[in-house]
Amino acid sequence: MSTVEPHAVRLKRLGMRSWRRGTKEMDLILGPYADAHLSELDSRTLDEFEALLAENDQDLYAWITGQTPLPEQHASSIAALKAFHSIT
Repeated sequence: MSTVEPHAVRLKRLGMRSWRRGTKEMDLILGPYADAHLSELDSRTLDEFEALLAENDQDLYAWITGQTPLPEQHASSIAALKAFHSIT
């Protein structure tokens, strides 16, 4: 039996996952972005953001700061985070 998660529950879950990471740096990068934008994201963009949240914090931080090459599948999500925080 398959159950579909209600949209409001999904937003709350993704918001919590954004704020409760393994590192404080990622909490401070993902949490405010989630608070400001999750409710306005379409389903496809939410899927992309959720996939990003499944990644390791050390990898995410290295991609955001440009220390390591960015995987193509996360390019739009990382670009949105960088723009939100004015990270170049």
